[in-house]
Amino acid sequence: MMDLQRNLVFMAFLLISFKIWQIWHVEYAHTQLQWENNQNLQITHHIEPPEKIITVKTDVLELSISPKGGNVIQAKLLGFPESSVIKNPLKLLDTTSTFLYQAHSKLLVAVKQRNSLSKNLFIDQNNALYKSPSNHFVLKPGQQTIQIPLSWENQGIIYKKIFVLHRNNYSIDINYLVTNNSNDSIEVSLIGQLKQSIQLPPLPKNHGNLNIQTYRGVAYSTDKEKYVKYKFKKISNNTNLDIRTCRGWIAMLQQYFITAWIPHTKGVNKFYTEKEKGNIVSVGYQATPITIHPHQKELLSATLWVGPGLQDQMSLVAPYLDLTVDYGLLWFISQPLFKLLKFIHKIIGNWGFSIILITFIVRVIMYPVTKAQYTSMVKMRLLQPKIQEIRDRIGDDNKYRLSQEIMALYQSEKVNPLGGCLPLMIQMPIFLALYYMLINSVELRQAPFILWIHDLSAHDPYYILPLGMGITMYFLQKMSPNTMTDPNQQKILTYMPIIFSIFFFWFPSGLVLYYIVSNLLAILQQILISYSIHHKQYRRPNNKENA
Repeated sequence: MMDLQRNLVFMAFLLISFKIWQIWHVEYAHTQLQWENNQNLQITHHIEPPEKIITVKTDVLELSISPKGGNVIQAKLLGFPESSVIKNPLKLLDTTSTFLYQAHSKLLVAVKQRNSLSKNLFIDQNNALYKSPSNHFVLKPGQQTIQIPLSWENQGIIYKKIFVLHRNNYSIDINYLVTNNSNDSIEVSLIGQLKQSIQLPPLPKNHGNLNIQTYRGVAYSTDKEKYVKYKFKKISNNTNLDIRTCRGWIAMLQQYFITAWIPHTKGVNKFYTEKEKGNIVSVGYQATPITIHPHQKELLSATLWVGPGLQDQMSLVAPYLDLTVDYGLLWFISQPLFKLLKFIHKIIGNWGFSIILITFIVRVIMYPVTKAQYTSMVKMRLLQPKIQEIRDRIGDDNKYRLSQEIMALYQSEKVNPLGGCLPLMIQMPIFLALYYMLINSVELRQAPFILWIHDLSAHDPYYILPLGMGITMYFLQKMSPNTMTDPNQQKILTYMPIIFSIFFFWFPSGLVLYYIVSNLLAILQQILISYSIHHKQYRRPNNKENA
């Protein structure tokens, strides 16, 4: 039992170390690959001349809309700089010679000719050239919404594509008003797509940050499944989606930011993915066709979300869209913790101090578990001389008798040999949930703390916090009861604070701050628990003598 406890703790340390190394290695290798592969990478994209682009500016968004198809080819998030160094607005959607990320929508139109026995005649909308009353639209002070009307006429059918943007909102309503002035009935189906290059664009030389690599790919929601991720790799290998659903949405995700189509058409929608030329992947939906008779009109609509992962806003746009802020398997723990963090921030007004306070709250809540773990480890250490005495007396030949006597010793001393491991297993999900919450919450991006920490989502530029984490980890390790006898394991544990400090050089400051505070509180708790245990041990003999 003692060996099992020791090995479990040791394996937990190795697992955490490997996971941290893996995250760092993937991110570092990924960044290097970006620089190397993009030096000579050129992708041919059709880019409209600047004078023809329709620009739209609100208080939070700046869009560039191509008149060809009326598609969003660039979206800037005005409240989110590219980095703590580069203050230009972040381009979530963009079209360059090396990278494409666009939001497309169009109508699939079939003319049902009355006097022809041939198949339906399809009207190609890919080359639709929309007209606009102006090339520049700005949301004025006091104005809550702005509309951008585009129009195109073909074969007696008038297509009006109307963008509706709202103040302080990243959702864009896109309405198609189709007026059939022809003499034939038409079938119209709404299509929405998100297209993106698989290869990321090159990082600027003064980017100055290596963030932890998080999920980047496709996600969707259907009648049957609230939230499903679908990797770019599957699409690249031509393993594509083909799903029918009456409700839901499709999206592309990256750390902190989301684009999503939410169709509002009646009937069944087809969700699909495909790989296109130029190493581009796309995810889209196609709505059930509706019939528009001669001299009739119909309205088809959808909502496009282009922005940060703001859970409160996204939950109002579509059910389960807020799940795209992906906290992994421990989302049911991470989400309440994030709500608590936001509540604390409303009172304090500083995300760094909010992290400190939530760490304190979690440590206080987990104190009974921590106490049970530490107490069990202390008791196990105190029993080591007696266990060694039993081993010397019985030897290793009679394993059964050795095990029986050690178990009898545990029972007489009321010690659970797994008491130091089980609380650790209970605490791990809590701390992992905090970890995923801190690296996926866009609220921490560009959020300042104090002094030299100007961005809690970026690494510490002077590496002071990682060194502080290593120092606190060293003292915590020295104070923790250690029952390991294997010299190799002891050597690994000795170097663990140094290894962790090096890995944490590239971790977000907010995450490192959490670990420092957690270690300091753990040290304080161990001092209190140790004092309590030794106080009891000191008083016990006196009580016997007095009796």
